[in-house]
Amino acid sequence: MDKVNAEPVISFKSADIINGESTVIYGMDMNVFPGDFVYIVGKVGTGKTSIIRTMIAENKLGKGSGVVCGYDLATITSKQIPMLRRNLGVVFQDFQLLMDRSVEDNLSFVLKATGWKDQEQISSRIMEVLTSVGMDKKAHKMPHQLSGGEQQRIAIARALLNKPKVIVADEPTGNLDSETADGIMSLLSSINKEGTAIVMVTHNKEIFENYPGRVMVCSNETCTEIQ
Repeated sequence: MDKVNAEPVISFKSADIINGESTVIYGMDMNVFPGDFVYIVGKVGTGKTSIIRTMIAENKLGKGSGVVCGYDLATITSKQIPMLRRNLGVVFQDFQLLMDRSVEDNLSFVLKATGWKDQEQISSRIMEVLTSVGMDKKAHKMPHQLSGGEQQRIAIARALLNKPKVIVADEPTGNLDSETADGIMSLLSSINKEGTAIVMVTHNKEIFENYPGRVMVCSNETCTEIQ
């Protein structure tokens, strides 16, 4: 990817990141370009998850500027937030699947909530994303019938539904054993190689050593890239 001419999908300049009422990171600069794999690492309580929450407009931006998928976080309206989130795929540590409905119904719920109407197109897109994460045989299963690794694959499929420019993942391997985590990282790497940018919070050093990417380190109320 020629990053000289590419527009970043996420850009922060001198940004203060807020959690609740308090600033947890001061003056952060970050550019994420199409096809980038960026890790955000650091100890517990250093603001990693707050960065993710700011990206998805769950937390307000403090000082400075932040633009995500073309939306200005300083001026974004509540009506624009769902539109921003259609351009983002979000993967959480605890999967956040709806336990009272099947895998297929979990994914259908997201598509309908983001404006899809045609049932045939919905079914077709669901099978596409399930196939891409190796879960096409599990569409009719309930989440409790799946292992942790399988649930996380479904969560990644859900994140892919609207063909996002970027996936933000908050400790997506945090609840998984190392072998299952390895499978999830291989999957995220293959999605990344197809051009989707990935921003991933992790505290697991082994992961970013085994799956190289750019690394941003949070410490002492800053978040800076290590070369």
